[in-house]
Amino acid sequence: MTQAPTDILDLSRCAEEAIRTPGSIQPHGFMLTLSPTFEVQQASANLEGWTGMPAQQAIGRPLAQVVGEAASERILAEIATAPLVARPVYLGTVTTGNGAHFDVSAHAWDSLLILEFEGVERRRAADFRNLYPLIGDFLVKANQPASIPELSELAARRVRQVTGYGRVLVYQFDADGHGKVLAESKEDGYESYLGQHFPASDVPAQARALYTLSPIRLIQDANYEPAPLVPGLNPVTGQRNDLSFAALRSVSPVHLQYMRNMGTLASMSVSLIVKGKLWGLISCHNAEPQKVEVDRRTACEQLGQILALCIESREDARELQFRLEVRRIMVEMLGHLTKGADFLENMSGVFPELLRFGRAGGVAIVVDDRVLTYGDTPDEPQIRALTDWLSQRGHAEVFHTDHLKDVYPAGADMVRNASGLLALPISRIHQHYLLWFRPEVVQTIEWAGNPRGKQASADDPTQLTPRLSFDAWRETIHGRSLPWHVAEIELTVEFRSALLGIALERAEQMAELAEELGRANKELEAFSYSVSHDLRAPLRHIVGFSDLLIEAGGAEDPERRQRFLKNIKESARLAGKLVDDLLSFSQMGRAALRPTTVDMNDLVAACIDKLGMEMQGRNVDWHIEPLPKVCADPTFLHLAMFNLLSNAVKFTSGRDPAVITITSEEEGDFTVFHVADNGAGFNMEYVHKLFGVFQRLHRMEDFQGTGIGLANVRRIIERHNGRAWATSVQGEGATFSFSIPKHPIN
Repeated sequence: MTQAPTDILDLSRCAEEAIRTPGSIQPHGFMLTLSPTFEVQQASANLEGWTGMPAQQAIGRPLAQVVGEAASERILAEIATAPLVARPVYLGTVTTGNGAHFDVSAHAWDSLLILEFEGVERRRAADFRNLYPLIGDFLVKANQPASIPELSELAARRVRQVTGYGRVLVYQFDADGHGKVLAESKEDGYESYLGQHFPASDVPAQARALYTLSPIRLIQDANYEPAPLVPGLNPVTGQRNDLSFAALRSVSPVHLQYMRNMGTLASMSVSLIVKGKLWGLISCHNAEPQKVEVDRRTACEQLGQILALCIESREDARELQFRLEVRRIMVEMLGHLTKGADFLENMSGVFPELLRFGRAGGVAIVVDDRVLTYGDTPDEPQIRALTDWLSQRGHAEVFHTDHLKDVYPAGADMVRNASGLLALPISRIHQHYLLWFRPEVVQTIEWAGNPRGKQASADDPTQLTPRLSFDAWRETIHGRSLPWHVAEIELTVEFRSALLGIALERAEQMAELAEELGRANKELEAFSYSVSHDLRAPLRHIVGFSDLLIEAGGAEDPERRQRFLKNIKESARLAGKLVDDLLSFSQMGRAALRPTTVDMNDLVAACIDKLGMEMQGRNVDWHIEPLPKVCADPTFLHLAMFNLLSNAVKFTSGRDPAVITITSEEEGDFTVFHVADNGAGFNMEYVHKLFGVFQRLHRMEDFQGTGIGLANVRRIIERHNGRAWATSVQGEGATFSFSIPKHPIN
């Protein structure tokens, strides 16, 4: 690969280049690829300069004829005792037939054995012992109670000491891929980047993926001429070689120009992998070409791994402390909410706690025609308009954003006190919400160059941007609040389940005084055993796995503990879902219907859009005939149709494609709708159980669910004076139907 002229380089190309298959290597060493019988399949074009043998002549020859008998025997002996994988393995130092000395690394990848030879002055193998004290010293200090920036600064100093680079940075990627410099160690004369941000375009997504895969990358001289592989295509795959793990892999010419613009001719990057993801980089720069031999690179890589482990432990501790504090506030609130009978009065009594729970500036409760606020909030008309917007978009779970105006146009008028929003729907039927508002936090970010400066000036001959200059550039960010922590989102969902549990208890108390007590008692008798069985099962799992977790408290098996915790979490989630669905079912019988004209085409489209996550990765073929309008309660009918379509998606999970058909027909005074699928179907002998509460005709292991969805469908349709039924051939699919009267409900 030849380097492109600097007058046509464009940084945007970095995100598109085949960086894993550059077709060439850096010339401070040479590369050979070998067959299983150790014959040379490819050689880098600079082979002659290192060994005296032209690359073309090496093809097809045994390794010994290319590098000499002694070197070949040493390499093959090491390979025999160290089975090779994707990551390069250091095989030692060899002397080739022409008397040159090389550090040799090997790895098996892309259907070939890849050997890399890096020229060195010494005859002996690299000595790692002298570098262990540096690592040991870092370990001792890492065990002290130091913050992540303090540990990063210590790591930067140690890496600079090991490598001799003029400047070493440690920076962290944020959620958008931008990097912030946390720590720096540099010689006098090097510009400081401490505290500055580097835009995500500097390290495109595919480069970050490669850093995750291969934790170290070295560029010895940014002015190098790449040495292409001969032949250019992998003889096994017929494609360009995948050099993802090769230390000599050539890099993008755009990146080389980036380095030169930065005043850097040598660089090294060490990946910081935390919990399997690229957390950040140790980035080393030098104004002049700089060699870093394998022993020193290995020491830096190990130091990076130790730093990543320290970061993980400190982030885990900080996360745990944060969760404990938020949970403590939640438990305190729930204790107050169970004392009184009036929901709104109870909620208004814990307004200060709600504010602390969401680290918010203001909080609001919207229940029917009442809006209660506390702290600094938008006015009542703005809050009502906001809840209308949330309801129309079907946000049935927690909605959160730290830049409301970008997703909700009217949010531009609420930037001062509502740049951030956390919205919790507290009813599946009614437009009831608990809202937390966070005020705008104006931020000033210092970039190492303008991140939006995508074009150079017309007079500048170089089109590599934005790094024609690395001068600090300040940007002021408006319209954003502090971001919502993932723990806040998760615990808000948990808080919702607790609120619904309290509401369910209140509903049960009110049911004792309701006129429909007789029918409620009959229903309770009919499914009391099922409720007991279904709700107790996940609770037994929680207790059982908690006992196992306590017993395994001293065991050194984190995977086992994680498995227990995952089972506890899933069981708790299922128990909450059962309570959720039971409350929803109970509300169906009491909430007033508000019939209006409903366009069934729009309603079905909204349901399918809401099912997007459930269908991710699935091949679902929808056949939807034009549907008529009906007179019905849109909220209730939306829930009924969503349950039927969700069932169709769930029970066709084993089909590719899944075929779901929605049709309608006229039958006298009724409009009938049919939802047909090609899924698992059911045995018609048990069709009488199908619409019962907590009834399932399939095993929970095969199809997840609480058994309340179809009971809700029947109750909704019957309250509209219609009828719901189903037909099926087991293994061939099912058709669910319901009728809606053509005339308004009395």
